Parts: sequence; structure tokens; C-alpha cells
Amino acid sequence: MADIPKIELKDVYKAFGPKKVLNGINVSVEKGQSLVIIGGSGTGKSVMLKCILGIIEADSGSIKIDGNETRGLQGRKRDAMLNEFGMLFQGSALFDSLPVWRNVAFKLMQARRMPAQKAKDIAIEKLSQVGLGADVAELFPAELSGGMQKRVSLARAIAADPKIIFFDEPTTGLDPIMADVINDLIIKCVHTLGATAISITHDMASARKIADKIAMIYQGQMIWEGKKEDIDHSGNPYVEQFIHGRAEGPIQMQILKA
Repeated sequence: MADIPKIELKDVYKAFGPKKVLNGINVSVEKGQSLVIIGGSGTGKSVMLKCILGIIEADSGSIKIDGNETRGLQGRKRDAMLNEFGMLFQGSALFDSLPVWRNVAFKLMQARRMPAQKAKDIAIEKLSQVGLGADVAELFPAELSGGMQKRVSLARAIAADPKIIFFDEPTTGLDPIMADVINDLIIKCVHTLGATAISITHDMASARKIADKIAMIYQGQMIWEGKKEDIDHSGNPYVEQFIHGRAEGPIQMQILKA
């Protein structure tokens, strides 16, 4: 019997009024695998993640974690599911009014009711794992560079030792060198935890580095997926255009028809 996927979506649909955002998503991620989802703006990448988390309710379809249906979960069952997740948000999304260590320890203290000193000790340990010293713990986000903020956001994502981590545009706004540093840290943290990861990005350098498998979403559907080594000979004109950043191609033709 084949292993049950860690995450599995089947025929997931989501529309906002007349706008169909997810148009029958089918994708699965094996335990410990890193899936990177590529695709243009507005193709449904972030909506898909929010549907998995239950922040947005999918209109139909199946969303399973460890073989268990999660669509429609509420109350304590949903809270228990969310305890398995860590999230690195686009733009870091740190709380400006809290020092760094409280940002990192936020879930530990709020969701798990952990005492402040124990949570702070864990926060400092997680900060060290992303290359930041204990002195950073008392600073506020506004005192940090963009790259340091992204590291703090990564430390927060791994603070509760999640089994699943989502990365939403993890290298956006960073220079190429810092982006590569963040990519290396993502690989290290995911492997250390043995976590399953889904990342969404426009950055092909990042996708090639952190992925085991890459999937492309277009007009609310997965139009290609495969090992990252296979993406350069996908045979899919939409994928070819996207990964090479070409203005000419089927995606542009669709834009012109709109």
C-alpha cells in the first residue's frame, strides 16, 4: 500500500462572486517533501494556501492532511490541525509593537499558553538557528534590515516545531545574495525538522534551490508538476514562458485577449 500523502487536494474549487480563482486544483505533497508552486500574480497560489489552512473555505473538493479530511473543520479540531503548521508570510508580517523574541514566541505563548521565560528561551534558540544572536531578541522589527526581518519571520515559522511549513514569497524584496541566504536557511530548517513544505514564489532561482518538486498553477489549475530537474524540459509552453520570463508566449496571448 502506497504511503498516504501528507497533504492532498482533489478537485478544489473557489470563486469570489463571478471570479473563479481555483478551478479544480489537484496536487499532493509527500511527507518530508518540499513542493514549490510557481505561477503569475492572481493565479490562485495564495488562495490555495489559505484554503488548506481554512482561512478561506473552499467551495467544493477535498483537502486532506495525513489522509484526514480537513475542509470544514471548526473549533478545537481546526485548532489542533493548525498546531501542525508554521507560516512564513510575504513581507514577514511581524508585529511592530512587539520585540523580536515575542514575535518569534507568539504562537507558543498565545496558542500553547507557554510561560514567557520558557518561550523566550525557545525564541532565542530558534533565532540562533537562523543566524541571529541573542542581542537581536530585544530589538523591535523597525530596527532590523529586510533580511534580518525575514530571518525573524523564519524563526517564528519554526518556533513550534511544525510538521508542515508554508512559505509565501520568502525572498520577495531581498537582494540576490540575501535571497540565497534565506533559501539556504529554509532548506536547513525544513530538513532539521523533517517538515513538509509548500512554497509559493515568482523567483525561479529560489524555486530551483528549495524544491524537491515544482508545480505550476495557471487560471486556477495545476498545468504541470514534476521534479525540479525536469522543469527545463517540461514540454509545456506555459511553463517554458514563465521560467524564462518571456513576454511572448501563450500567457501573454491570453492577456491580450482579455
